[in-house]
Amino acid sequence: MARVLVVDDEPQILRALRINLRARQYEVRTAATGPEALEVAAKHPPDLVVLDLGLPGMDGLDVIEGLRGWTSAPIIVLSGRADGTDKVEALDAGADDYVTKPFGMEELLARMRAVARRAPGADAAPRVRLGPLTVDLAAKRVFRPSADGNAGEGADIHLTPTEWHLLEVLLRNPGKLLTRRQLLNEVWGPGYADATGNLRLYMTQLRRKLEPDPPRPRWLITEPGMGYRYQPGPDDKPELP
Repeated sequence: MARVLVVDDEPQILRALRINLRARQYEVRTAATGPEALEVAAKHPPDLVVLDLGLPGMDGLDVIEGLRGWTSAPIIVLSGRADGTDKVEALDAGADDYVTKPFGMEELLARMRAVARRAPGADAAPRVRLGPLTVDLAAKRVFRPSADGNAGEGADIHLTPTEWHLLEVLLRNPGKLLTRRQLLNEVWGPGYADATGNLRLYMTQLRRKLEPDPPRPRWLITEPGMGYRYQPGPDDKPELP
């Protein structure tokens, strides 16, 4: 049973989430302030955290930083702050996704399932399916099915080293919204924080090579004003070779 910590200063939201999540077989603990959230998390380490940003006693960003000092459990920020700057700051601080209030329970549950794919052990599977394509993370290859339809590997799709690095970062974080700053720092280095043109160019190139309909991508999704995410489809499961 997955353990979820819900942090919000609105009692009705805490109650609604507690009831709905327990009905779906989650073990739920709650906290109404930042200090209480860190205390509860330390005593009962969660598998996933749902966290409001506007908390009494300690800002939600400070709570994220406090949690990230010792746990890699996914964090979904749940907040009424619609400003894109707040979202980017939360993601840069270590949050995995962001849901804006008011929200639907099914949307939140879908986000929870997506970030849960990043649980420890998810990276052990070296192959990821993108529809008919296979990405072999261990061998650093992308290939199509065999041309004759029989079992086996077909032709490789050539990726440049930068394209491969960008794709690898996205695929190793399924469902996670990665900010432009995070991707630029990871792929190009800390001196490229403002090189957003590079990022757009290489995302366009990856979509042309991997997406069946590049203008309407299925897997490599843009989050306007924030960054990008790899969104697995229902049949795009990591697999062992």
